[in-house]
Order: sequence, then C-alpha cells, then structure tokens
Amino acid sequence: MKPLFSLVMLALLATLSLRLAPLLQPGEELGQVAAHYASQGLVDNRGSNLVTSVVVNYRGFDTLGEVVVLFLSVTGIGFVLRRRQGLVLPAPVPASELVRTGSYLLLAPVLLFGAYIFIHGHLTPGGGFQGGAVVASAVLMMLLANRDRHLPHGLLSWIESLSGFAYVLVGFVGLFAAGSFLANRVPLGQWGDLFSAGLIPVIYVLIGLKVGTELSALLDQMTHSAEPEVKREGSR
Repeated sequence: MKPLFSLVMLALLATLSLRLAPLLQPGEELGQVAAHYASQGLVDNRGSNLVTSVVVNYRGFDTLGEVVVLFLSVTGIGFVLRRRQGLVLPAPVPASELVRTGSYLLLAPVLLFGAYIFIHGHLTPGGGFQGGAVVASAVLMMLLANRDRHLPHGLLSWIESLSGFAYVLVGFVGLFAAGSFLANRVPLGQWGDLFSAGLIPVIYVLIGLKVGTELSALLDQMTHSAEPEVKREGSR
C-alpha cells in the first residue's frame, strides 16, 4: 500500500511541476519597477550586491516588517517554552569530549564568519538575517558543549532592543535627509569599499545583531525547556 501511495504522490508532483514550469520562465522584458532596480540600483546605493540594495533600501519597509515578525515569533515560542516555577530539572548529561573540543575550536571562527557576513552584506552575498543565523549557530555549539550554561538574557534583551530602536532611528535619518523613511540619501562612499553604500551596511549590522540575539535567546529557551512530569499529590 505504501509503495503505491508513494508512486501516486510522485506522479501528482511531476504533473504539477510540468504544469507550473511555463509560469516560472523569466519574461523577455522586466517590469517598470524591476527595470528601475536593475538599472539604477548601483547608482542609487553604490553597493556591489544589488539584492541588498533592493531589500534594505527600496524594500526597507518589508525588511523592517520581517524583523518585527521574527521578534513576535521568538516571543511566542519563548512564552510556550517557558519553564514553570517550582520544578527541579534533572542535571544535564555532559557533552562528549569530541563535541566540547569541536565547539571550542569552531566557536570563534563561526562568530567571526557571521559578523563578516552581515558587515559585508552590501558587497558580497549575505546580509543581516544570514549573518545573525550564523552567529546563533555558534551560540548553539556553545550550549551543546556546556549544557548547564545559561545565556545572559538581560544583556541579549538590551542588544536586541537597542538594535531595533537604532534601525528605526536610521529610518528617520533618511526621512530628514531625503523626505522618505529609510531613504539612502547620505554620503555613499566609494564603490567596492567597506565604507560605502550609505546606510545599508549600518542597517545590516543592526539586523545581524538583532537576529543573532533573538535566535540565541530562542536556542537557550529550547535547550533548557525540558521539564519532568509534575508529581501529583498521592503519587509515588
């Protein structure tokens, strides 16, 4: 029965893929908005990564909304995984020597790589979300190597809050400089340099810090959320 069901599902997926394939072919001409992005993106933002110019400058409101959605998601998951008071958790099982050694060796390089990704998001593929996720993966390795370690949630909350607040302030810089919220109308610098593309690298650094701290706090919640069953009165 299962092989027959698998064959039917494969046939349906193949049929659906063949029907959708013509719709996914690129058109011969770009639309008016896409044509402006492609022709003026480097001129308006002076960043080597055109995708970054679109995401952070032209579609800056969308990126701000994505940051808010991530914050709400992490907050909701943290509420669900919160640990009830009065419960005694069992001692965590120590990590193996291989896991500890590998985590200690890779922690600094992975953190550096994550910072590199969101700092150079305007020059190379990457950005704040990708770099923040890499930073959070380094935190995950640290938690796996030391399973009784707890992250300083107070410090993470401050970094996350200040990053989000600074993002909004950067948006007001564009509002006062060019009359448009998040507009990239500041000195853009030399094309190809680290200090170029105006406010785009600043925004990506803030997004990287915000995403990294939020995901790190979520990983800490997930690591320490295991709870034993509550013993009822009269049970042994």
